[in-house]
Amino acid sequence: MGSHTDPWSTRLAKAAEQRRADGGWRQRPTLSDVAPFTDFAGNDYLGLADDPRLAEAQAEAARRLGAGAKASHLVSGHLEIHERLERHLADLTGRPRALLFSTGYMANLGVLQALCDRHTRVFQDRLNHASLIDGARLAGATSRRFHHRDLEDLERLLARAPDDTPTLVVSDGVFSMDGDVAEVGELAATARRHGAWLMIDDAHGLGVLGEVGDGCVGRAHDRREVPVLVGTLGKALGSAGAFVAGDEALIDHLIQFARPYVYTTAQPPGVVAATLAALDVLAREPERRARLHERIARFRRETVTLGLPLTGSRTPIQPLVLGDNARVMRWAERLARAGLRVGAIRAPTVPKGEARLRITLSAAHGDDALDALLDGLAACQREEVA
Repeated sequence: MGSHTDPWSTRLAKAAEQRRADGGWRQRPTLSDVAPFTDFAGNDYLGLADDPRLAEAQAEAARRLGAGAKASHLVSGHLEIHERLERHLADLTGRPRALLFSTGYMANLGVLQALCDRHTRVFQDRLNHASLIDGARLAGATSRRFHHRDLEDLERLLARAPDDTPTLVVSDGVFSMDGDVAEVGELAATARRHGAWLMIDDAHGLGVLGEVGDGCVGRAHDRREVPVLVGTLGKALGSAGAFVAGDEALIDHLIQFARPYVYTTAQPPGVVAATLAALDVLAREPERRARLHERIARFRRETVTLGLPLTGSRTPIQPLVLGDNARVMRWAERLARAGLRVGAIRAPTVPKGEARLRITLSAAHGDDALDALLDGLAACQREEVA
């Protein structure tokens, strides 16, 4: 029997070799409380992930209702506590209804797969999250990407689309790698002129922006402006999962046709209880949002003084675009040695040549933590010119 080359082993080896050669090989950091660090890489914008009230709510619900939901929502997994959370999320965002999903990625896949097919058209911001891009591909929809936050480019593309084709405009609310915010009102007006629906993924705005933490969409833009609103629960709200908010017809349609919803076990009741506790804190402690925005203002003020290459973001996501993969890794490793963890973001997550440190700020960061970060960045800068 002759020997054969294993084509799969060859394929995987080539992919790994290319990723390493590009300087984009990713490592999973295994974190330990033995070696504490200050986290400037995560998305815990309000400092709720470590709040003991969330932990206690999760533990109590797990003891009372079980560690898991046992089945999908449409079988026997939809509990009263799920229903209560959906009502709270609908109230927060000013929509008639909301629908829980296990992750934000699944929510975006589910919406796009349920709404779109080869007979629909989707127009997406070029810097949308990967889950939105993948959702349109999964649906098989005709999909075009307009230039980032470029309403004229979107207008031009929409003008070329057939009038009788169902059309969906899709954008992040807060862009996860740049921290800038979509012009939701202008997007809504543009979509309406062409008979299109607008879908906003407000994953990084919920809890942070808006008068009551309802995000960059929320109550400021009603469901006629933004018929499809997605939010996540594992960032500012400190727990896990996601939801879609909209009118009765949308939510009923997703329950029937969104495959990631239909065929997934419902969220564990403890996680749901933790999210309900987070929503209570969000409503009762607006000072958390105020403290977060104070941290953002101070960081921006002092990095400008240091002459660091900061972008125009006014959200907790503060990218320092360094351009070169090797330079990004040097800075990230230098900061890690000082006990500071930041995101080292490279292609394909961002375009080639736009590698960056993705620094995220939290209401939980004290002045000492911010001082340490600013000192660490200044040290990185000094080493570059030494």
